[in-house]
Amino acid sequence: QVPLVESGGGSVQAGGSLRLSCVVSGYTSRSYCMAWFREVPGKEREGFAYIYTRTLSTDYVDSVKGRFTISQDNAKNTVYLQMNTLKPEDTAMYYCAADPKYCTVVSAMGRPYFHYWGQGTQVTVSS
Repeated sequence: QVPLVESGGGSVQAGGSLRLSCVVSGYTSRSYCMAWFREVPGKEREGFAYIYTRTLSTDYVDSVKGRFTISQDNAKNTVYLQMNTLKPEDTAMYYCAADPKYCTVVSAMGRPYFHYWGQGTQVTVSS
């Protein structure tokens, strides 16, 4: 098991910033693909930012490139999502996920193939 706990969500005006945190309990030396997903009611949960813990290789979907940054702090067993220039369409429940497969593999496989999930944190961006 790899318990994940997100925090840092909240309400912000368009153009503002938030930083989400995902604390990974029971961290081992094993490498993981850490990812951030988001979900709005009526739509599928979508992954948009990925980092492979061993290489620190990152990947983003186009809608967040240049605005969001995923990073990790091994000393704190924490993965971060820095979100800048937020837009109302970024409003969603945000989830942290982890899987031992390479990000290039599991991101293409999709949400059901991520083994571990946090409980989510709400982000609301007002115009």
